[in-house]
Parts: sequence; structure tokens; C-alpha cells
Amino acid sequence: MAGLIQREGLRVVIGLGKTGLSCVRYLRGLGYKVAVNDTRDNPPNLAELQAEFPDVEISLGKLDEHLLLKAHEIIASPGISINEPELVSARLNAGISVIGDIELFCRAVDKPIVAITGSNAKSTVTTLVGLMAENAGINVAVGGNLGTPVLELLNQPADLYVLELSSFQLETTHSLRAAAAVVLNISEDHMDRYANMQEYHKAKHRIYRNCHFYVTNRQDLLTVPLLPDMIPNTSFGLDKPDLNTYGVIREQGTSYLAKGQAKLLATDEMGIFGEHNVANALAALALGEAVNIPIAAMLQTLKAFTGLKHRCQLVVKHQGVAWYNDSKGTNVGATLAAINGLGAAISGKVLLIAGGVGKGQDFSPLSPALAQYGKALILLGEDADKIDQAVNADIKKVHVSSLVEAVKQAQQLASEGDAILLSPACASFDMFKHYEDRGEQFVLAVQHLSR
Repeated sequence: MAGLIQREGLRVVIGLGKTGLSCVRYLRGLGYKVAVNDTRDNPPNLAELQAEFPDVEISLGKLDEHLLLKAHEIIASPGISINEPELVSARLNAGISVIGDIELFCRAVDKPIVAITGSNAKSTVTTLVGLMAENAGINVAVGGNLGTPVLELLNQPADLYVLELSSFQLETTHSLRAAAAVVLNISEDHMDRYANMQEYHKAKHRIYRNCHFYVTNRQDLLTVPLLPDMIPNTSFGLDKPDLNTYGVIREQGTSYLAKGQAKLLATDEMGIFGEHNVANALAALALGEAVNIPIAAMLQTLKAFTGLKHRCQLVVKHQGVAWYNDSKGTNVGATLAAINGLGAAISGKVLLIAGGVGKGQDFSPLSPALAQYGKALILLGEDADKIDQAVNADIKKVHVSSLVEAVKQAQQLASEGDAILLSPACASFDMFKHYEDRGEQFVLAVQHLSR
């Protein structure tokens, strides 16, 4: 063991969240010497780390350039930008590799990986593919940006891995060779971290590197990679599919999920609601087929799956009005998908509750959807004024100071057949602990009203 440590050198883990702690455990299990650096003075999991690994060097309060330059390899949390000056210096001046936990995982596994990214819907599609495989009796493990840190998945041997991957994780991943890869969609997000959309787009498209099969969204050309024609691929979209692609066939007032000319399932038999979820189902079917999940298990999953919490989740129907919690809608693209998905499926109009920390986004793309489907825009949080100024739809706009007030205003403005949608298009940390906290507070406020 000592020879291994000496030969391989020091690994420095940056960040002591769940991912960072999983990295320390994994690397120590392989016999590496490990040090930890965190920019916070009292990061989460500090006491647990010290109890479990009392000999691990810990540097807190800032990026420690002196420690980083001693590393053989740096394992950075997704929350740390690789463009921080200390990491740029380590990479470019000292030639030190900067990777993430996904890279460590990809080096370790030899089983097929379904890799899923996108600005929106990746958690839903990842969960769906995992459930499809599980329902088919396949030994599957699901994680990444969703739920379980990937290195912990190595403790449960699997025949298939389904990973949700963020742009931040993909930036530090070099060895991913996905059995099936998809970029579901691309819209402005994390513009506080990327200089422009080209940088964000480039990070997302790293998922396609060395993949064996890929899936694209026909209705979002930004998802289409520059790859050789010989790599097998398919596409999905809400239009009528061509041969060997996935789409929607509409006959006599009924819409069907379809592959080519073959109708697979009426969309009203699905457990999830809205056109955006039809697209999610089609993407999951395409990915599942690529890794040989039987179609019967996939369709049964689509009938049974009722969605994830905080992702266009129906809270209650009260006095003819449906209330939806889409607190996970933290960017404009996600909120657009929710507005369009619900708006096309209801008899009334959408009342949107939005606002929070906008992360430098342009909110003007909300205007056409709200003009078509919206009745009111109820705004709160740090960037409420920016959204108000950017949205030029001819609908009622109301500013409120709390989520409880937003719920009360929405109830007063809604009529039978309408849908009230919390889909903030913003991060939550100006007023809430996280998007889950925001969604839970919304649910409580709605339930209080409907009693």
C-alpha cells in the first residue's frame, strides 16, 4: 500500500459536500494519500471526515494554491469552477490534472452507462430509464447529479448504470464512453458561471465524446453533435416520427407515443402530464431501446410513473383549479417547458408564480408562452423586477413579498379550468434553503388554502 501511495502521489479533493466525502472514501479505499481543501470555514461533513480519517490534511477558508500545487491530481467538486485562478495555475502552469468524481467512476467501471444531460428534465428522464431497467429485471444503479454520488454506486455492483450529469460534472470528465448518451435540450442556465452560451453548449456536448449511441432532440438543434455519420443514433420530438425515430402520432383526437409508424402508447395512459413529459417519455424510450430494455417493461413504467417531487407535480385540484409545484424549474427553459406543457393541455389559462435569483438569464423568452397561455404573472424574490421588465406579454402582473402572499393572489385571480404553476425560472437561495424547501412551502400554503 505504501508503495502505491508513493508511486501515485497526493490526491487533493476540493469540496467537502456529499460528493467530496465520497471521493475521499473512494481514494483512501484504493490506498491513495488524500488531502482536502474547502473554501468554507466550516463545511458540511467536516466532523465526519475528521472522525473517519483523522490523518487527512484539511485546508479551509480559501483555495489553497500551495496545497494544490503539491497534488498529483486534483478532484474538484462540481460547485467549484475549473476557471478559478488557483485551478488554472495548477492545470496550465504545473500540468496537474483536474478531474471530478464522474471521471473516477468512469475509470473504474466496465459496464454500460446511459448518460443523460440537458438544461431541463434530466432528473425525470434519468429516473424513468432507471425504473424501466428495474422493471425489466435488470440490475441497475442510478445516480450522479441525481441522488446518490456515483462513487457510492460502486458499492452495489450493477449490470447497467444510469447517470444524470450536469455541465459542471462533464467539464472534468474525460473517460466517459456512454453506451447511450443524450443532451435533452439546451437553454440559458448558469450564465453566472459561463462566459456565454457557447461555453455552456461545449460543456454539455462533452457527454457525446466516444459514445456508442446517441439521442438528440429534433426540436432543439443545439442538442445535435458534430459526430461521424457511422455512429448509431436516433432522435425524439413532439412531431410525427420518421422511420426509426421517436415522436407523436395523432389520430382521431388521441395522441400516441410512436416509433416510426408503430404506435406504442396513448399519451393519456401515461402517469405524467403535459407535452414536456411526452418528450421526456420519448427520450427515455429511445435511450432504453439503445441498451436493450424490453419495450413492454418501458411502457408499463410510463403508465405507473407519476413524476418526481417539485417537477410539475400536481399538488391539488380545488374548485376547478389545478395547482402545480415545479420548484425545480430553476431556469427559463424549464419554466417554458412547464408553461407550454400545461397550457396546451388545460381548458383555461396558466397563472405563473416566478422569481428568485436569476443567475444572469434573459427572461424575455417567457413572453410568447405567457402571451399564448398566461393569465397572470405573480413575481417575488431578488430578480422580480428584471422578470417584469423582460416579459412584455399583455397579462396581469402582481408583485408579492412572500410565497404565501403569492398563493393567495393566485387563488383570487384564478377561474375554473385554470392552472396555477409555481415554476420560478430562478434559483431559490434568496428566500429559501433550496428548491425543495421552496416547493414544500408552496405545497403547505396551497394545502392550507384548500382546507
